[in-house]
Amino acid sequence: MIVSNSDTTPVLSFEVTVERPGFTLNASGEFGHGITSVFGPSGAGKSTLLGVLAGIVAPSRGSVSLNGRTLYSSTENIKLPPERRRMGIVYQDAALFPHMTVEQNLQYGYRLTPAKERRLNPADLVDLLHISRLLKRKPDDLSGGEKQRVALARTLATSPEMLLLDEPMSALDLRLRGIVIGYLKTVHRELSIPMIYVSHSISEVIAISDMVMILDAGNVKAFDRPRRLLGSTSSTGDSEDAHDIENILDGRVVESHTGGGQGVIAVSGTRFAASTGGRDFGEKVVMAIGAREIIIASAPPQRISARNIIPGKVISVSGEGDRRIVTVDCGPELMVEVTVGAITELGIQPGAQVHLVIKSGSISVMDAFRS
Repeated sequence: MIVSNSDTTPVLSFEVTVERPGFTLNASGEFGHGITSVFGPSGAGKSTLLGVLAGIVAPSRGSVSLNGRTLYSSTENIKLPPERRRMGIVYQDAALFPHMTVEQNLQYGYRLTPAKERRLNPADLVDLLHISRLLKRKPDDLSGGEKQRVALARTLATSPEMLLLDEPMSALDLRLRGIVIGYLKTVHRELSIPMIYVSHSISEVIAISDMVMILDAGNVKAFDRPRRLLGSTSSTGDSEDAHDIENILDGRVVESHTGGGQGVIAVSGTRFAASTGGRDFGEKVVMAIGAREIIIASAPPQRISARNIIPGKVISVSGEGDRRIVTVDCGPELMVEVTVGAITELGIQPGAQVHLVIKSGSISVMDAFRS
């Protein structure tokens, strides 16, 4: 059965098998115009699937089509090489040419593309991704986040019909991950390029994806909206976020304290007291809150030092074992890690009214992409 996230004609369709000693990948799907994540532990087959789609890995059999064009078919003996597939791929290590400047890296991708297929101008990409001040630098002079933005721009300069991202933020810290997620969302919104995002980070997947395919041991385990798959991730092995889930949220400073003290950040109409770090009123930020840093109360707590006491409604309770993930709608949807005992004692179930208690010091505030 082919899983699908498209209500109309899919952008990408595939049904492939890769057989190797000790490992077999069997995967099929129909992906639409949004951002689709492929999630799973190391060794699940995520990068192998991406390589098959891009034409880098040869499948044993199957088919791949993009926008109605057959890229690979074992029955029709069709096997287009990577450069003819109109797919762009960004890796975790950026893979920039070290001897070239940023500008030369961008022009390299642009010149590789036949003139009739060029839809994106490098100058526009420079403006979109805010890298004009980097153009004369070489990769060794760039930060991790800057390298990823340049790698993204270089790939987009080839005017791909689909963007493939293979663990693009695994080497970045949380601050830079928040920034890059903002850029990827903006690229998708402004350029309307479908994306496949490979990751083993639950936090990233929930922050960026429209749909998620879970791979485990080479097989498709589930395919659904990101938060609805939380219960399917408990047995996916070594996910780095399996026990350290972060809520990564887009917000805006609505009260600022220039001395670096506590301010207020609005996220989907809900106000959070947090240190704004001297950021100005109206400035866009990315806010991160660990799922273990949030306390659930069945009634509003009294005389408590935590600055954030936020009412909400339980949407779902997911997971297995001693600890569960409770998703609460409090304007934004927040994931909270709770013990099974607490769930029973507090009567936590879908539809229950609760209050979230969050210390302002538990909220990390980072710069966001400024559109």
